[in-house]
Amino acid sequence: MAIGAMIHTFAVQLADVDRGVYEELMLRVARHPSETDAYMVTRVLAYLLEYEEGVSFSEGISQTDEPAVLVRDLTGALTAWIEVGAPDAARLHYGSKLAGRVAIYTHRDPVKVLAPLAGKRIHRAESIVLHSFDPGFIDTAVSALERRNTMTLSVTERQLYLELNGASSSSAVHDHPIA
Repeated sequence: MAIGAMIHTFAVQLADVDRGVYEELMLRVARHPSETDAYMVTRVLAYLLEYEEGVSFSEGISQTDEPAVLVRDLTGALTAWIEVGAPDAARLHYGSKLAGRVAIYTHRDPVKVLAPLAGKRIHRAESIVLHSFDPGFIDTAVSALERRNTMTLSVTERQLYLELNGASSSSAVHDHPIA
């Protein structure tokens, strides 16, 4: 954990009907001083939407050779590389060679995230998907963010229903192929 990182806790009730995942989780999330609240909220959502055995947050911004969220199997082999924000083509290429699956979750305009990737060399680019949310969804979550958080996330037919510290919002998960 970086010096000056702020710790946020999330008591989460996750009900992902689409994948049959029902969990109660307690997450401790370190927010690096250079990381925005929007990025951190997107990172938490990516973790929850990708939740499976072996999922974890990386060491953070200081760990440049790992994604924001990753999944390892029981042998420790990397199975999923989950980026957050707007990763560059070289990073996606690297991650796609290491892991069987790569995904991106963004709190930014997906058109602006995709534009720099167009025409770039990315290993298995056709299998990488950028996931985005409805405009204002992340901002609503950020406005309800506290140091200690209670969160309920329900997912049904790629529609998210989020309650964070009593504030409710919803969004579709939009999928954008990068190739």
